[in-house]
Amino acid sequence: MKARLRSSSIPTRRFRPRGTQKNAPPWTKTAVLRELKELADPKVRAKMAYFGVHAPKAHGISAPLLHQFAKQIGKDHRLAQQLWTTGIHEAQVLATLIGEPEKITAAEMDRWARDFDSWDVVDAACRYLYSDAKPAWEKIYSWSSRPEEFVKRAAFSLAAYLSYRDKEAQDAQFVKFLGVVEREAHDERNFVRKAVNWALRQIGKRNLNLNQSAIRAGERIRRQGSRAARWIAADALRELKSTAVQTRLRRKAT
Repeated sequence: MKARLRSSSIPTRRFRPRGTQKNAPPWTKTAVLRELKELADPKVRAKMAYFGVHAPKAHGISAPLLHQFAKQIGKDHRLAQQLWTTGIHEAQVLATLIGEPEKITAAEMDRWARDFDSWDVVDAACRYLYSDAKPAWEKIYSWSSRPEEFVKRAAFSLAAYLSYRDKEAQDAQFVKFLGVVEREAHDERNFVRKAVNWALRQIGKRNLNLNQSAIRAGERIRRQGSRAARWIAADALRELKSTAVQTRLRRKAT
């Protein structure tokens, strides 16, 4: 499960680049916010709630359009910081796309996490910014026990992305985190339980060894008895034990 924002399926306006990076003036916060207002689409805004996005300050701009805009801007961590502080939904998504992982600190990750108010911003931050940042492994543990729904989701969303983006991580690191997955499998909140399930499945698809570790964790989760745990385990075990996953992992191992 990759963080493809579901709202990307909604037909939207087209983004018209203002020029190439070579001859266009640098983007400023004011210019970006002005462009975001021009790209606002009432149809997208109306459908955001359908996809579980309840952002109080939002224009209604699809993911593909924001990705085009981010590509036009290029990486700019200072601008990302300025956009994040606006509290505007699309500005924050854009900030995750143009932010620079090598420049973000643990303290800044925590500051941004305090503002999380929707799953799509969480997942965009985890995929495009946090998964390549040095404090990533530290945060999946510290955030996993936080009471805020979206901060806690970030722990497991980030773990899911690390499972296939961090090529240098050792199996033991993921096995250790499976203990956290088991510990938090009781959480009934929709965006948390889905992320816990996602992390379990993604870790279990990294390789054969982790597949077996994740299956064992899933079996233990199923025995916890809570409604959330039963759903997480049933869904994850169905995929992790499937012929498709087993065949792919065996092929990968040879």
